[in-house]
Amino acid sequence: MAGLAASFGSGAMTNSISEISDASCIFVIGSNTPAAHPVIALQIKKAVAKGAKLIVANPREIELCHLADVWLRHRPGTDVALLMGMMMKFILDEGLADLEFIEECCENFDAFEESLKKFDLDFVEKATGVPGDKIAQAARLYATNKPSSIIYAMGITQHSHGTDNVLATANLAMLTGNIGKPSTGVNPLRGQNNVQGACDMGALPNVYTGYQRVDNPDLQKKFENAWGCGLQPSPGLTLTEIFQAVEGGDIKAIYLMGENPVLSDADSKHIEKALEKIDFLVVQDIFLSETARFADVVLPAASFAEKEGTFTNTERRVQRVRKAIEPAGNSLPDWQIISMIAKKLGADGFDYNDPSQIMDEIASVTPSYGGINFARLETCGLQWPCPATDHPGTPILHMTKFACGLGKFSPLQYRPSVELPDKEYPFIFTTGRSLYHYHTGTMTRKVSGLNEIEPEAEIEISPADASALNITDGERVKVSSRRGEITAKAKLTEKSPPGVVYMTFHFAECAANILTNPTLDPVAKIPELKVCTVRIERVK
Repeated sequence: MAGLAASFGSGAMTNSISEISDASCIFVIGSNTPAAHPVIALQIKKAVAKGAKLIVANPREIELCHLADVWLRHRPGTDVALLMGMMMKFILDEGLADLEFIEECCENFDAFEESLKKFDLDFVEKATGVPGDKIAQAARLYATNKPSSIIYAMGITQHSHGTDNVLATANLAMLTGNIGKPSTGVNPLRGQNNVQGACDMGALPNVYTGYQRVDNPDLQKKFENAWGCGLQPSPGLTLTEIFQAVEGGDIKAIYLMGENPVLSDADSKHIEKALEKIDFLVVQDIFLSETARFADVVLPAASFAEKEGTFTNTERRVQRVRKAIEPAGNSLPDWQIISMIAKKLGADGFDYNDPSQIMDEIASVTPSYGGINFARLETCGLQWPCPATDHPGTPILHMTKFACGLGKFSPLQYRPSVELPDKEYPFIFTTGRSLYHYHTGTMTRKVSGLNEIEPEAEIEISPADASALNITDGERVKVSSRRGEITAKAKLTEKSPPGVVYMTFHFAECAANILTNPTLDPVAKIPELKVCTVRIERVK
């Protein structure tokens, strides 16, 4: 969000899912789309079947690599070098940039162009491990086969330079004029079904609903008047900063909903220590997660099938959720639990009888949701911005101009990942998702059929590395980082290149995030979950 908002003025997917199948070129970077977003992967496959060119940038061999015209197997953490050197310097040098679009619609191009001088082909090849001929081929495909669409996910965001990675994708789209048109754009794939909606509703420390900044005095006054209360004028803390503040004694209580940081956060033993220290922890969830076991109070929430409301998906589409069954036991919809607690605390403004009233309040204070109500959502979803009740919604952002006026190019420099292989920890460790399990397994690991397909985590090791370590397929190994160690079954596969090992993070029995690096991106404050260094030993 931080990167796209700085470049375009909006931090959301610029185009619609259905447009992907009509792209002439698709560039997928940092996304194992068939495993993590299989419905969107079908759109990519449709496009390829219709003749679209496909570029995949991924250190691992994923399913899409077999369909790709070019597979760029770069080293984990070298995305900025790949994007700035591969795509952009080559595109400019070859005269393939859309200079008319840049002149009319963008700013700061000269500073960006100057920064490209640091990314000569020899440097990029050495940093990324990608041969120069593939770099040239991919650049030509993206720049000359329009409309071209960029698709990315957490493979490029979960880094200490994740915001730079996103800025680089925005630079690439603007450089070639692939923005504000059908089947183009920069399209981040959200990690869960309502991540976009949660962010839209202000579940971020620096904004109210609709990304209205808390440090803007006029907006603060607007929300104070709407809600009849006083509001803090400065941004709060991100998730990672909250746990740091617990350790420092600055936060005494946490109210946590639908999150399982004991498995999902980097350096998760550090999270456990913070939860043991905190004075009071409330967890609201549909199952007793690993984090909920630390709680002083557990509040039973209703699942999606047991409540009314909306989800806003990755393409900014607000969709109705309808109750199919009654809540189990004493569980209640989240909005009812929150309202009951607010009333006990003496707060006004929580006398809702129905979630449609909450949507009406959202519309009253959120310009991008101003025209959305339950009646309009009965037959189909609406994509924001939808500012008025007669507005049809917005499938494509930035068609006439960017949300910030002019698109802003960002000069960038290559910053390596914080941890690089050495004698003590010679392997790069990276994580991802399986098709068969979801996030921390709170729901999917309760499904017997899915557990039969994938009963446990495995660490993927290249046959060459396994041979050097005298490790056989299926053998249990100890994986250690500077933060902790786990034991897992080894899986020998060419999908992981030599020097890189891979695990999913769904399994509590061998929690991958015990190992991962909590170093933060300085802007977005996201941890470097995708690159840390480890050593691997046979279990004696």
